[in-house]
Amino acid sequence: QVQLVESGGGLVQAGGSLRLSCAASGRAISYWGWFRQAPGKAREFVAAIKWSGDSTYYADSVKGRFTISRDNAKNTMYLQMNSLNPEDTAVYYCAVSQRYNIVVVTPTSYTYWGQGTQVTVSS
Repeated sequence: QVQLVESGGGLVQAGGSLRLSCAASGRAISYWGWFRQAPGKAREFVAAIKWSGDSTYYADSVKGRFTISRDNAKNTMYLQMNSLNPEDTAVYYCAVSQRYNIVVVTPTSYTYWGQGTQVTVSS
């Protein structure tokens, strides 16, 4: 069993930055992921990172603006979000998988999810 707690969401102006954190209680994590869901829209993939840190994945919409990282010693994942725009407004969820060979962009690949943290970008 893995429990995830997200933090770092909030309100920011367009062009600003936020850093999200996701702390995990369990171990044996193979992949960490970030997803987001805007009102009336499906949950969408944002970024993912392999436990080793040597593989990262990004949605095209955030590539070059967001950076995913993890600290295995702290069992924590981060999402540094720069150059935010109103289209980034959503509830952001962290997720983890304990399996290998997953499709990182698919929500069903992940077993455990955080409660979500709201990110609002004003224009």
